[in-house]
Amino acid sequence: MRLTVPFDLDFSLCCGQVFRWQKLDGWWYGVVGDKVLKIRQCGCELEFEGADEGFVRYYFRLDDDLAEIGRCVDRDSYIHTALKQYAGLRLVRQEPWNCLVGFICSIQKNIPAIENMLQQMSSLFGVEREFDGKAFHLFPTAEQLALASEIGLRKCSLGFRAKYVKATAQKIVDENFDLNSLRQLPYLEARSKLLEFMGVGLKVADCVLLFSLDKTEAFPVDVWVKRVILNHYSDKLSSELVKRLQSRQTLTNKEYLKIGDFARGYFGQYAGYAQEYLYHYERTQR
Repeated sequence: MRLTVPFDLDFSLCCGQVFRWQKLDGWWYGVVGDKVLKIRQCGCELEFEGADEGFVRYYFRLDDDLAEIGRCVDRDSYIHTALKQYAGLRLVRQEPWNCLVGFICSIQKNIPAIENMLQQMSSLFGVEREFDGKAFHLFPTAEQLALASEIGLRKCSLGFRAKYVKATAQKIVDENFDLNSLRQLPYLEARSKLLEFMGVGLKVADCVLLFSLDKTEAFPVDVWVKRVILNHYSDKLSSELVKRLQSRQTLTNKEYLKIGDFARGYFGQYAGYAQEYLYHYERTQR
């Protein structure tokens, strides 16, 4: 498939937003929903197997006007540098259930640990698929994880997160809850719905909304983004808020909401895109 829009596959899959992709012999392999994909980029060409062109365009958000998004969020020298450094980075439109569990697993964990938890759950509870001579496992459905025991989930290195994943799966099944329906709700209403799930706080909810439910105004705040805010945007916040942010590592809900409100006011409707560029740039400078 010939690309007619800016896109960088490596940047988009290496920026911390997805957890079930691995690069082998120059190809990226990933499990998305009921599909196993194989994809690589050669200049302006994308080569892939396991899905059709329509799915690839949808998943990698190739219809997003990246030039317009860049113009909207390019408000200062720091993000300008991040946009330039990682030109072609796009948000990935993940499958919401996998995304939700992935970010519940992210609580107090780094990316390798998250990847490990998701892989173990998939191997233990998911359906095996052979693709390109390799064995892959689909991510288990909510129904499959609702039937799993908390002890079984703890065997997947989830620790205290096991009860959150179990309860979330059970709620999805018991209420016949369609995560995709949240796309139709306004951002704040959709966030409130996600906060009803055990283990889902503001940051996890924002990650799910941004990375799987098309809420580009969502602005997840973790330790890296907090660092960005303090180091490069503190002059735009109240001195009282800055002092509180500097005084401790964790954020209160009130502080988190203030940062998100600032970001949406400053970067606009694509604050989530700004977040991903800032997050990835900050992480890779160290």
